[in-house]
Amino acid sequence: MSTTFLSVDIRDRVATLTLTNPPLNAVTLGMTRELGAVLDRLAVDPEVGAIVLTGAGGRAFCCGSDIKEFPGLVAEGGIVSRKLATENAVYGQVAHFPKPTVAAIERLALGGGLELASGCDLIVASADAKLGLPEVKLGGFPGSGGTVRVTRRIGVGRAAELMLLGDPIGAEQALAWGLINRIAAPGHVLDEAQALAGRMARGPAQAMFACKRALRDAGDLPEEAAIENSLRLSEALSRTSSFTEGVTAFIEKRPPAFGDRLDTSVFDRV
Repeated sequence: MSTTFLSVDIRDRVATLTLTNPPLNAVTLGMTRELGAVLDRLAVDPEVGAIVLTGAGGRAFCCGSDIKEFPGLVAEGGIVSRKLATENAVYGQVAHFPKPTVAAIERLALGGGLELASGCDLIVASADAKLGLPEVKLGGFPGSGGTVRVTRRIGVGRAAELMLLGDPIGAEQALAWGLINRIAAPGHVLDEAQALAGRMARGPAQAMFACKRALRDAGDLPEEAAIENSLRLSEALSRTSSFTEGVTAFIEKRPPAFGDRLDTSVFDRV
């Protein structure tokens, strides 16, 4: 499956989405629309258990917005209505995707690129990666969810340093801050990301979904409400075949044979 700005490769229940807008995979209006449509399809594809987001060419995951589109958008008053509103909706699809997601960052993730990656559950970056939110240097600020999702990953103080100074940080600092989860050798980031995605894709789909919901609630809700929701999720999960298989396999001292496909209706009342 391929579009103008994306290619999609599905193998062993992992869908790898590659941004293809050389040389640095800048975000265009067309890329954002295509990404949203692809995510819609993959969310309900029973043969996909996890996704990996990466960038083509090896020079960047994504360097952020295509600035050449800005003058026209500003002239027609479309920065928010045509660009930022759409990006927030699509990046929200990534953040709320019902299956595990991994970003594979080779070298650069700047601006909208980092905002996109920060919606993923896990982030793997190359040892030579630079990650940053430089929008303030253009007289703006991260308007595609970065002020929320990056801040939730690393805290207000560190997010303020990234956004107010606009300077990128390296992979080691990003790992220490909790912005990324793993560092891989240059050229091996995608392999590491696909391996992580493969582990999750082979796991219990209902449990993965429930865990993602509980993690999201932890960031969105007061403590009491988040815990109450986690109890409802646990109750629904306890009635699934994958939970029964996991418990039975543990008692019988054998590896569990999870083969379930995601059915979110199990959690409709949560």
